[in-house]
Amino acid sequence: QVQLVESGGDSVQAGGSLRLSCAASGNTGSIRRMGWFRQVPGKEREGVASIGTIYSTTYYSDPVKGRFTISQDNAKNMVYLQMNSLKPEDTAMYYCAASAATVSPLRFTDYRYWGQGTQVTVSS
Repeated sequence: QVQLVESGGDSVQAGGSLRLSCAASGNTGSIRRMGWFRQVPGKEREGVASIGTIYSTTYYSDPVKGRFTISQDNAKNMVYLQMNSLKPEDTAMYYCAASAATVSPLRFTDYRYWGQGTQVTVSS
């Protein structure tokens, strides 16, 4: 089992920046890929960014490319999402996820472990 706890969500003005953190615990040695997803009420959860734990291969959704950066600190079992140039449409609950299997990087149904989420609100 893997436990995930997100932090760093806040309310910011458009154009601002936030860094989300995800702390992993439990059987972290089994994790092969970590991802950040987001969801707004009434919409399907969408993949934002993903990183492989061994080779650090990253993937980003088109809406966030060039603005968001995913990174990890394996020694601390932490994953981060640096979000710059935030837009009102980035407003959502952001979730950290982990998988012990080979997955489609931004497909939320492939991930087994999930955190409780952290709210990001961007005002215009």
